[in-house]
Amino acid sequence: MESTTPQETNTQNAPAAPGGAGQAPKKEKKPGRGRFALGLLVGVLCGALVFGALVPALLGTGVFFSSGDSAVNSASVTKLKQLESLIQKYYYEPDTVEVSTEEDGLYKGLLESLGDPYSEYYTADEMQQLSSSLQGVFGGIGAWISTDKTTGYPKIAGVIDDTPAQKAGLREDDIIYKVDGEDCAGMSTDEVVSKVRGEVGTDVTLTIARSGEPDYLEITITRDTISEQMVSSKVTDEDSRIGYLALAEFTEVATDQFKDALSDLYDQGIQALILDLRGNPGGEVDVVTSIANEIIPKGLVFYMEARDGDKTEYTADGKDEMQIPLVVLVNGNSASASEILSGAIQDSGKGIILGEQTYGKGVVQTVYNLTDGSAVKLTVAHYFTRNGNDINKVGITPDVKVDFDSSAYYQDGTDNQYQKAVELLQEELDGASMDEVIRENSSFDDTDRTEASTESSTEDATESATEETTASQEEN
Repeated sequence: MESTTPQETNTQNAPAAPGGAGQAPKKEKKPGRGRFALGLLVGVLCGALVFGALVPALLGTGVFFSSGDSAVNSASVTKLKQLESLIQKYYYEPDTVEVSTEEDGLYKGLLESLGDPYSEYYTADEMQQLSSSLQGVFGGIGAWISTDKTTGYPKIAGVIDDTPAQKAGLREDDIIYKVDGEDCAGMSTDEVVSKVRGEVGTDVTLTIARSGEPDYLEITITRDTISEQMVSSKVTDEDSRIGYLALAEFTEVATDQFKDALSDLYDQGIQALILDLRGNPGGEVDVVTSIANEIIPKGLVFYMEARDGDKTEYTADGKDEMQIPLVVLVNGNSASASEILSGAIQDSGKGIILGEQTYGKGVVQTVYNLTDGSAVKLTVAHYFTRNGNDINKVGITPDVKVDFDSSAYYQDGTDNQYQKAVELLQEELDGASMDEVIRENSSFDDTDRTEASTESSTEDATESATEETTASQEEN
């Protein structure tokens, strides 16, 4: 995440459409999702989540703090009571004040004080929504929401085929200015998601700033139940030797769906594969590790490093390593677990990464469930790719950089990134090596890729002695 975060939006201006009010974005954003954008409703760009143990609820007791540095002390409690008293005596709309909402505000404010866009307090209702989204079962409009780095406002990170969002005309990289008339300035991604979601059959109106439009767009969408399908696949029309598989999000249902789709493509005789991770916001670390195990050779997938320096390694056993040419499509909305997978593929020299620089989320969150049904999501570790690269706030650099042609896509459905992937795989199938293809189309000097492959091979050999122990610890 860049320095502009949802927590800093108290001074931000409204996102501008040309001719509208507010500060215009500094750069044009491009939609970059392929034809088979699939997945769930409104996904949170919260990345590779790990669920933690149940811990006692705060409930005003200050149990989180055991040292003299606690923010919850007699002085702060006294001050909170003074503030509450002033609200009760002087606030001009006393009927709108609810004690439960005030209490939730205390907890949310504590987490917001960290200045970390990924750490957040969840009420019991919000936690239930998060759990449903990770399981791949929930309802809404059929789009993912993340934060626009330039404006700090929420944006559409991906739109799912045949959903209310797509039918209403939402596009990837549309900036959400308002939800039902409420300005989104200062809202976290999760807050926006909770407002967009709602009961099936009800309407939500989004005020959208879209590049190229002379004014804001008011788009009303009727919420519906969204399919939990995470994967879409086909044999390409352009070449029957090439398969296409789009993975929308790394939720609990994604592993089996990915394996089934890949097996079906193999049964149809494909000799090469396009893996589409464009617009994929991430998901669970165990899921991305399982999917990586279907692709990369034996060795690290990635590792996490906690604040005390302790490392947790996630590995592939290499038994199901992919044996056909592979191109992975990515864009600026490919984040977190998507970057773990594309980084592992790139570092191991197993495929070509094609598209645009990825989002750059290299941190991991753990959700700690509290006894009253609420929860706290905390950033607990940095993650590093197979070769030890830190991609946080940087992203994965594609081997072959291809900017998405949104004009052509919305005019006649032409997906130039997809077409380039087909072209590169045809070159490999016709006898060119992957290194030759990269050299001819490379985004950077091919020595970088050669060094990565060498490092990966060395790591594979030196890590083999510890992999069984690591895997055993993960299963317990």
